[in-house]
Amino acid sequence: MKKNKIIGLLMALFALVLVLVACAPTDDTETEIVARPETEVTVTETEGGPDVATEDVPAGPDGFVQGVTDTHIYFANSAAVSGLLAPVGVPFQAGMLAYIEMINSQGGIHGRELVYIHVDDEFQVGPGTAALDRFINDDQVFAIVGHFGTPVIGATFPTLVETGIPTVYFAAGIGVVYNENATDGAGRNTFPVQPVFPMEGRLFAAWAAGEFEAETIGLIYTNDDAGADFLRGINQELAVINAARAADGLDAIELVTAQVDPVPDDVTAAVATVLGSDVIIAGSIQGGIVQILGGLAAQGNTAPVITSYVNADVSISVAVAPLVEGVFELYASSWVDALTVTPDLELYREWISQVSDEDLDYNAFAMTGWIAMHFFVEGLERAGRDITWANFIEAMEQAPIQNPFGPAIDFSNGNRVGTQDLALLRLDSSASLGWEAFLPFMNISEILAE
Repeated sequence: MKKNKIIGLLMALFALVLVLVACAPTDDTETEIVARPETEVTVTETEGGPDVATEDVPAGPDGFVQGVTDTHIYFANSAAVSGLLAPVGVPFQAGMLAYIEMINSQGGIHGRELVYIHVDDEFQVGPGTAALDRFINDDQVFAIVGHFGTPVIGATFPTLVETGIPTVYFAAGIGVVYNENATDGAGRNTFPVQPVFPMEGRLFAAWAAGEFEAETIGLIYTNDDAGADFLRGINQELAVINAARAADGLDAIELVTAQVDPVPDDVTAAVATVLGSDVIIAGSIQGGIVQILGGLAAQGNTAPVITSYVNADVSISVAVAPLVEGVFELYASSWVDALTVTPDLELYREWISQVSDEDLDYNAFAMTGWIAMHFFVEGLERAGRDITWANFIEAMEQAPIQNPFGPAIDFSNGNRVGTQDLALLRLDSSASLGWEAFLPFMNISEILAE
């Protein structure tokens, strides 16, 4: 099978700790950003002032709009802006700012400039909840773009759904945003982009059945939300696969499961439970993946192991390659191609260099910030000059939106499942970043057809 160049390891977004770190714009930037360490949020005055709508926020009737003036469109997000996670947040912010500056330099969206408001939520539910309330009710922004961090997303998602405010891109794989049929209005205003764990679990099952022709699948998963989401997706897809196998007179694929703590002290019993499976899925994010993979190697596993894009990181490669190489093959999913030189990649590199002195040409988190803004801007462009919440949502659903560095995402028919086409990487410590391309981007139907 022809292999494309995929660098999904760069997209290892640590789902439980993804945060945004402020990257202050230069004095001459047209992008406005407000970031107050004490979580004090105010909109910097622009010419004409922030003349946003003053009515109370309703549940989103067709004609409702806020955060849009004759000259500006206001949007916001909150995230931690300090601490050890700055290497994630600083480039993400740079990617967002680069896209904003590009759009504003071209005259904005239908003559309106983009204004970005940001506050430090310290990766805490309390400040994050307070910030969202102020964004919606005080600053009255049009949309939330790049909603960050599992705890804050989990706590604030009901508010997003209740108010109906458009929310584009969730920087976490949390299953609460996963909805295969949001046509009834509940969550129709939300647009997940990066892979959501239940969807990834479905793809795990498809790879196991299609690519690896497994008759038994072993799953070691963590007893937290991420692990539960992986299990949910695997069970969902196996039900479909096994129904088709039964119709063809084939035995059902057996799923053998074992739970471990998110950061397990001992995985011996869990590993023993799944040994002998044709394929093993490591349903854990970075906190416990090294222990799980090391335990599988120590107990003599030889079956191929598949894990999440969250673990497709050079740090994981360095940690586990000495343990598993020569013992079993390790694979991880991927959702972005950052090596194939395209006009989109060249455009990103041109603008990212204007907002950061760092070399971010291949930086996953900067590219993710660019992706988040790309999806938001595409919806604004489609919605036209007379924009409302309702016609923005309809515009997002109108046709698939192309990820500039990966496959398109289709939000039609209430589809809110994030990226549905993933590629597969294989661990290779001799590769420059520890992983090599194995399978190109495919959806579930394509994987099973193979």
